[in-house]
Amino acid sequence: MVGYSHVGLGTHDMEKTISFYRDILNFSVVAEQNATVLGGGSVRLVYFDVGDGSFIVFMQGTNVPQLPADFDTGINGKLGVPPGMYHYAFKESSLDGLIARRGQIEDAGIQVSALIDHGYAQAIYCTDPNGLQLEFCWQMRPFGPQDLSQSSVVTIADPETAKKSA
Repeated sequence: MVGYSHVGLGTHDMEKTISFYRDILNFSVVAEQNATVLGGGSVRLVYFDVGDGSFIVFMQGTNVPQLPADFDTGINGKLGVPPGMYHYAFKESSLDGLIARRGQIEDAGIQVSALIDHGYAQAIYCTDPNGLQLEFCWQMRPFGPQDLSQSSVVTIADPETAKKSA
């Protein structure tokens, strides 16, 4: 094994998803597929290149009997866990790249966190049109033995409060 190929996720609005990932985050669309589902309906798949030979793939079903029309594309809400418990993190190659990414997201009118220092990495967080939390991080140094027993304090939002503010 050499890594992972892709992460597959659902969307209810492929055009908004494409606009966000391609036009705001500058992830290239590298493939698109329309699959017919044997039990009925179809699924549109759009592949975005996230670098280093890895992809994020969004799927939108149409008239698929097994697919609830209102499934939670943000994952966390339906599971009853705080926002961000399930999230996706993308690597930036430098601190300058991370800062530029933050500006790019903010300039698009999307709420983005301040730079967060995790000790081994700097990160920013935002939410995509599907309600998924995204993290962009720049790893400042390789992991070492000191990272095997870290302690920190985090704030976890109440899921009900987060739903109301979303």
